[in-house]
Amino acid sequence: MKVLIAEDDIVSCRIIEEMVRDWGYEICVAGDGVAAWKMLQEEDAPQLAILDWMMPGMDGLEICRRLHQTPDHKPMHLILLTAKGERDDIVSGLDAGANDYITKPFDPEELRARLHAGRRIVELQSELSARVKELQEALAHIRALQGILPICSYCRRIRDDQSYWSQLESYLTSHADVQFSHGICPECYEKYVMPMIDSLG
Repeated sequence: MKVLIAEDDIVSCRIIEEMVRDWGYEICVAGDGVAAWKMLQEEDAPQLAILDWMMPGMDGLEICRRLHQTPDHKPMHLILLTAKGERDDIVSGLDAGANDYITKPFDPEELRARLHAGRRIVELQSELSARVKELQEALAHIRALQGILPICSYCRRIRDDQSYWSQLESYLTSHADVQFSHGICPECYEKYVMPMIDSLG
């Protein structure tokens, strides 16, 4: 999974970059808040981000706030990295839309654990979004079956939207994702099968 590291201090950025790469992540780096914001708007934007609170152009808090206010953006996990460790600072960061918070100087193992936790959350959110999409598509198929269906009074074939006539089984299979298991009802058994049996005897 790709991780954005947004840090204006070159030394700190290089240290974090080497650690995160060793943990198996793909890395992209931004040296200021404006560049970080642009990267998070791209089609293949990273879903994990470590954002320094204090950066030129746009700080990490503002990035969190903007993403939080952006409708329909894909699941992202934002970790604010800062020397500010007071209770009010933490509350401000989380209220702005950050998902997690870690203070400088940080313990590498703590950062690793928080990144891994963020990755699990993003994966679960993506899976949930996929399930919701599947349900929406299923509902669309159900709605397509609602209303009046033109059906032949004699052969029971159904006319579709392109004015083609097809068997009931074929129509339902293509529109409702169902399969048929054919059998014989009692009435048809008496009406059709029994005379055949009698004629053979």
